[in-house]
Amino acid sequence: MNKIPESELILNSDNSVYHLNLLPHEIADTIINVGDPDRVALVSKFFQSIEVKKQKREFVTHTGVYKGKRITVLSTGIGTDNIDIVYNELDALVNIDLEKRTIKDKLSSLNLIRIGTSGSLQKDIPVDSFVFSKFGLGLDGLLNFYKLPNDAEEKTIVEAFRLHYPNEGILSLPYLARCSSKLEDKLSEGMFKGITASCSGFYAPQGRILRYELARPNFIDTLHSFSNGTNRITNFEMETGAMYGLAKILGHHCCSINAIVANRITNEHTHKGEETMNRMIETVLDRIALL
Repeated sequence: MNKIPESELILNSDNSVYHLNLLPHEIADTIINVGDPDRVALVSKFFQSIEVKKQKREFVTHTGVYKGKRITVLSTGIGTDNIDIVYNELDALVNIDLEKRTIKDKLSSLNLIRIGTSGSLQKDIPVDSFVFSKFGLGLDGLLNFYKLPNDAEEKTIVEAFRLHYPNEGILSLPYLARCSSKLEDKLSEGMFKGITASCSGFYAPQGRILRYELARPNFIDTLHSFSNGTNRITNFEMETGAMYGLAKILGHHCCSINAIVANRITNEHTHKGEETMNRMIETVLDRIALL
């Protein structure tokens, strides 16, 4: 089997993957991803025991046990560019022999679960509610560098969105991928579901106006008004599209669950964000323990 060159898969001196600084035995097969490094401890405080604590740059990792289930919590930082790093290096930890630099004969699938915060794009999805992303819609362009296979439903939705929101030669071509049906069945009960749009930034790319004019001043209304069959855009943030696309390409199970901290249609913002986040963390951990 072909050996992966050092320039393509960079390892640290202890043979850990370059950015995450992790070794294969230091991660569980179920991994919770959070954006904020400080949020890792908010999750792991519920663990009965913690066996691994590591940090390099914005990537903080805790691996421990919750109700008998071994779980890793790993911060990605903000944005789909970081997801590109994190998901490729997590995949390398389980599917590449780091000593031999060769792809393993038997491939493994991780459970990759995002816990994050997001803004609602629908009036009926209030602040402090939970959204389970059935689809991730990438507006950032990352997956255009990969060959992303789409099934018929995914193609129908993304093609309809491209007609609804043409890039006019100045924006990245939108892409779309669905969640893991296994994780949807186990984790999504009682949550809103829909399409989560992932943006390439927080300010103008999410329609916020400070000291500048927007190239697309109708951005929020355009996302809010899109629907295809029963699917509508429920919320937006900065990671889910890349997560779903890379997980599909690499053969992992992935889902994204967001606490709604703002409603961009009604202009409301939560006043109990910490309480809502803790409630979501406990809910998700209890459901993961049963996987």
